[in-house]
Amino acid sequence: MTAKIIDGKKIAKIIREEIKQQVSDLFQKTGAKPGLAVVLVGERKDSQVYVREKKKQTVALGMNSFDAILPDTISEEDLMAYVQKYNSNPNIDGILVQLPLPKHINEQRVLDGISETKDVDGFSPLAIGKLAMKGREAMFSACTPLGCIELLDRSGVSIEGKHAVVLGRSNIVGLPVSMLLLHRNATVTIAHSRTKNIGDVVSQADIVIAAIGKANFVQGEWLKKGATVLDVGINAVNDKTKKKGYRLVGDVDFESAKKALGPNGLITPVPGGLGPMTIAMLMKNTLTSFQRKMGLLK
Repeated sequence: MTAKIIDGKKIAKIIREEIKQQVSDLFQKTGAKPGLAVVLVGERKDSQVYVREKKKQTVALGMNSFDAILPDTISEEDLMAYVQKYNSNPNIDGILVQLPLPKHINEQRVLDGISETKDVDGFSPLAIGKLAMKGREAMFSACTPLGCIELLDRSGVSIEGKHAVVLGRSNIVGLPVSMLLLHRNATVTIAHSRTKNIGDVVSQADIVIAAIGKANFVQGEWLKKGATVLDVGINAVNDKTKKKGYRLVGDVDFESAKKALGPNGLITPVPGGLGPMTIAMLMKNTLTSFQRKMGLLK
């Protein structure tokens, strides 16, 4: 008997349907819709795919979509002007600047320039700083970490009192998801590239969140039976049987992990786990921003 699969696609679809209904109900009451602005700089194919999907989902959920597709030669000052324009537009509730940006642009300055009330990506130092402080609450949490918590909740996984091991300490996933778990009263260990005996650390975990960026890094023999494993990693590995010549795998060796966890364990696949949840949480944050603007939330 192997672990149960957490179907991120299915859960994300349910969340999108909930958001779509809420947007429709709010439009009937207020005559207004949430608006999301996405800024894309340059012609990176992966970034173009992400932006198209975000725009597609924004429109599908009944929200207003704004976008700026800019050349990679744009100056930092001109990019900042777009951000400020969106900050001052009352019809825009969320602003997302697609990363990475060209090397001549200071990413942190651009992210800092997004209004706190519209920072639906939750990447700003202010958002992460508030998340780190006891008694403070960030207006928005980063979408992938928020998706992790949502998956745990909707899969019936209790967080309070559990030992969670987070693999990775990035500003995008590792640090914010660790803090969100602390807010939910988990005991949290952060492991990373300098952690000694990392397998022994992982073996103590009731919840494992792998965001270390190494294909098939976490081995099944490291895992406790009955644990829950969320695999945030997306890595391309060579596979001549595939048309593209590669396939996507996570940071967890899926097959060995699935067996090791046993029938009471849970695991997310790659793809189809956290990926769909990230965009769903972006839509949820945008709706939350709109609700705050309309005085429906604090």
